[in-house]
Amino acid sequence: MADKKKFPNPEFFRAKTEMDWKAQAANLKEFGSIALDLIKETDWKAFGRKQKEHFLDNMNRVAREAKTVAAMTCAERKDLLLNGEKHLGTLYRKGDMATVRREWRGVESTLVDFSGWLKVWGMLLATFSKDLIPALNTTFWYRWMISYMCCVSFMDKNTMGQRGNALKMSHLMTYDIFRYVAENLVFLAKCDKKNGNSSELNKKVVLFDEMTMGQIMAGFPDLLGIPYQLMPVFLVSEIDQLTCVPYIDAVESFGLPADCCPVPSSECGALVIDALPHMGKCFISSSMPCDGSTMASSYMSRRFPDLPVFHLCFPVRYEDEETVQMGAEDIRACIKFIEEQTGAKWSWDAYFSAMKRFNEETRYELEKWEVNKTAYPQIIGPSYELFRKWNYEMDGGIDPRVMKSCRKVNKLLMESYERREEAWVGKMRYRGIVWSCPAHYYANFSNWLANCWGINVLVEMESLNFTKPLETEDKEEALRDLARLYERMVMRRHTNGGYQHVVDELWRQCEAWNANFIIMYQNVACKNMATVQGILDEQGRERGYHMIWIEHDLMDPRTVSRKTMREKVNEYMRTVIRAEPLDPTLCDFDDENCM
Repeated sequence: MADKKKFPNPEFFRAKTEMDWKAQAANLKEFGSIALDLIKETDWKAFGRKQKEHFLDNMNRVAREAKTVAAMTCAERKDLLLNGEKHLGTLYRKGDMATVRREWRGVESTLVDFSGWLKVWGMLLATFSKDLIPALNTTFWYRWMISYMCCVSFMDKNTMGQRGNALKMSHLMTYDIFRYVAENLVFLAKCDKKNGNSSELNKKVVLFDEMTMGQIMAGFPDLLGIPYQLMPVFLVSEIDQLTCVPYIDAVESFGLPADCCPVPSSECGALVIDALPHMGKCFISSSMPCDGSTMASSYMSRRFPDLPVFHLCFPVRYEDEETVQMGAEDIRACIKFIEEQTGAKWSWDAYFSAMKRFNEETRYELEKWEVNKTAYPQIIGPSYELFRKWNYEMDGGIDPRVMKSCRKVNKLLMESYERREEAWVGKMRYRGIVWSCPAHYYANFSNWLANCWGINVLVEMESLNFTKPLETEDKEEALRDLARLYERMVMRRHTNGGYQHVVDELWRQCEAWNANFIIMYQNVACKNMATVQGILDEQGRERGYHMIWIEHDLMDPRTVSRKTMREKVNEYMRTVIRAEPLDPTLCDFDDENCM
């Protein structure tokens, strides 16, 4: 019966809003005053000159492109028409927030891309229209909402260079993520006491720390679980690289040291400047993947002292089975806490039904891995990486619609594999694996690696988590399995429990995936990974792997820019490998302001 219910519950959208129109008018007045000041302070002559320069540059670009096409042979023109352009660096222009135009992918793939673009826009319009006024009004309260208006460009850059089934799969996975985000943005707007102020819906909302897995909410089908910081901080930083800069500056001016991890720093900064909605019946925090989550939770408690909090705290040494029962009891206590705060009752039928889907989604994921381990990997790129983490941690089998996408993606995957196709045609030079935590502000870095140098990322560390099928019959064992899942969630699986989980595990995975390149991310603020840097470097050299260390600051591009990250790869490929780039235009371009 649970599978037949509409998801999300239509009652969540129909919940009555109780907007304080006087407060909205006052905020709109303040917003208008700020906008007017910006208009007054704008150098309109400089603005006009810039627009003129852009116009002339566009005309020159069109002329150059026309001249290039005219100089091609008939075979080259046919290849361009059918397979698309190959010099993707020319799509960037210094100082621009987006590429100068969309990529030409060939007739068939451009049609696929455009239909995916239309489908996303249709879904966004349909979703936001369900509560249009609170949704639009959110843009006057929070700066991060503006960035979501450019979410389709995020899809464009994450699929750059992709063709055929690889492009189709990326669109299917991206659509599910966008749908989840759009629905939750509406709920955020609807619940926010500064905005929609729906007391009816707030009674049903359980907020989560963004690093806390959502599977526990599968047993509460009549409640709405929302990863609280995901939309305003975590995910939007991957859409717009500059989103979190004001939050980091705010919390550091508040006294937080600058060498803290930018994830909890951004979350705390957003609370300091009141950039998060006022909402929810209770809050579930955790210590995952590190104690940075605890720090952010302390700020939550100070900002919202009347919001009840439950802190899930699993043992670090998760390999010891004695700790599993401790984790199970912690989950049991969390369930009781949610019941007490909301009045809802846990449903084992609903939970088991969702976990059966989650197990099936895990089976599809393992199928992807088996294909990617072969000489003909098929699913590569940032869309897949993002989908895996979102599906594993946020969705967790709760949304039955995701299963349809999983089936479609894996059908396309097997079709391409059976035909022995290349996921990136002509760009399959090196087999890569990503280790450690990637930069949020450069979510499509793996895309650049493939297009520029032919380094194809087959899998990343954050995808290699707990894959054991969860118990769906025995209730006590189900709680223990859920504890095992939580103990081994994204990042925690490798950064907790001993160095062998991140060091020895890397060499095992390199062998399993037949990888010859390791993209070793080095978050300059991550203390956990810094402790094993020397060991990884030494053992990597002993084993003869190509290991490129890529420094970054996770959510702050001012510390290490995207360009600096690319230069590390360029230098290694030219001096150590002595390779030539597949696309020289991607070696050096300016995307400092590009979203």
